[in-house]
Amino acid sequence: MLDRLAHALRTDHPERPAVLRQTALGTVRPVIRRGELADLADGYAAALHAHGLGSGSRSGSRYDPGPGPGPGATVGVAVRPGPRALAVMLAAHRLGLRIAVLDPTAGPDVLAARLALARPDLVLADAAAQAVAGWAGPLARRADLALPRLTALGPVATLGRRLPGCAPRLRPADSALPAAPPAAPSEGDGHGHSGEDAVIVFTSGTTARPRAVVHTRAGLAAGLGTVADLVGPRPGTVVLGGTFFVLVPALAAGAAVVLPARRPAALGRQLARLSPAHTYLTPPQLRAALAAGARFTGRVWTGSAPADAALLRRVKRSGADEAWSVYALTELFPAAAVEEADKSAHDGNGDLVGHPLPGVRARLAEDGELRLTGPGARHRYLGEEPDPWIRTGDHAGLTPDGRIVLAGRLKDMVLRHAENIYPGLYEPALHVPGVELAVLVGVPDGNGDERLVALVQPAPGTDPRHLRTALRGPLDRMGSARPDAVLFGTVPLTGRSRKPDRAAASAHCAQELTR
Repeated sequence: MLDRLAHALRTDHPERPAVLRQTALGTVRPVIRRGELADLADGYAAALHAHGLGSGSRSGSRYDPGPGPGPGATVGVAVRPGPRALAVMLAAHRLGLRIAVLDPTAGPDVLAARLALARPDLVLADAAAQAVAGWAGPLARRADLALPRLTALGPVATLGRRLPGCAPRLRPADSALPAAPPAAPSEGDGHGHSGEDAVIVFTSGTTARPRAVVHTRAGLAAGLGTVADLVGPRPGTVVLGGTFFVLVPALAAGAAVVLPARRPAALGRQLARLSPAHTYLTPPQLRAALAAGARFTGRVWTGSAPADAALLRRVKRSGADEAWSVYALTELFPAAAVEEADKSAHDGNGDLVGHPLPGVRARLAEDGELRLTGPGARHRYLGEEPDPWIRTGDHAGLTPDGRIVLAGRLKDMVLRHAENIYPGLYEPALHVPGVELAVLVGVPDGNGDERLVALVQPAPGTDPRHLRTALRGPLDRMGSARPDAVLFGTVPLTGRSRKPDRAAASAHCAQELTR
């Protein structure tokens, strides 16, 4: 897919916009055109080659990062999503380099531990990331952004505009730089390159023992191909979304991409002005956009956090032709998908996430944990042996026709009166009209047992008294899993995908119950 994209940017209407933006006055302008994006990727490839990356004798071991630059070397990237980040990915792919994705929200200690494991030969960071790691650190920490001193992690180069105090700029190709080497063979070309590492993405783990997912070139290509087949972007249309798995399939198909605005009101104006054929937003982004009165067009896709049927219905009532929930993991993207109509028709317990996508296989372990495998699955965890089956950590069931129904995270299980209660089985029932978000959490009762508490966040303008009445039916149907208490308040969120923070929700409920 990356080879196809690199070719398409040059040969398929290179004069057309690749990435769009909307000005404050509502004018739509190109950020970069297709041919310009191809030039930028070639320029970065030449610059990385000039740094000695992609030209040495490094073996690029699939089990541990070896010392020294060359093919298979690791490049750390702390760059905001957009054209530059994509151009670096294309350049690294061309040179056979491995990208380690850096997340500034992880905290400096965790990030330092992660990069000690990945051992990048070069760290590419934009000026904003370097400011967070330096002079702007105190201000950035107020927004939960923190980075260690990047120069302590290895050589650093600035991507894009350089500000005072930043590392030297990685300049795209000019007369002082040699031409980029020939493109690496394409994915699955039969020369063994398909099995080489492509990207490292850090996931769970601790500061003392970080954990990272490693995807090969073939696995990354398979995942991108699955997205393209599922979504079907078309030439000349507009796609709204900011992730790598949005940009690549859309641009390869000839569509233009607009990065979503951060503020809900501005996002609503984007949707109204551009009428995208496909929109990719996380559930929190969807809720914020809906609260701001946004209207949707075409197909809307959401994932990275649970998306209940009620949220998808609201999206369709706001103009979308279809509203899809995508079940994906860092280890396997995407794994399953379901449209609102099917999700709403599910009348059993649990959260229906749909049929496994083509090539994905699912099975249940003895403890009910969902295991997945497929062509797009991660090859291994960094420093560990390969394992084809992914342990999702989700407690699940399979319907007679093979659809996946999630019952919650195994680690989120609540033990009450010697009974195991999986919140994911019952939380969908709490999302009646007027509920923005709801979770079930365990609260220690001081006697070695737990109380089951529902924390319900009302939608803006909803009267909690009416909501309590509307919840009586769903609560009565929960049987032995009926919560001991129902509290109304804001559900804490965490992480880049803004998932419910169950630990913080439990602590909040414990405090409220003592009042």
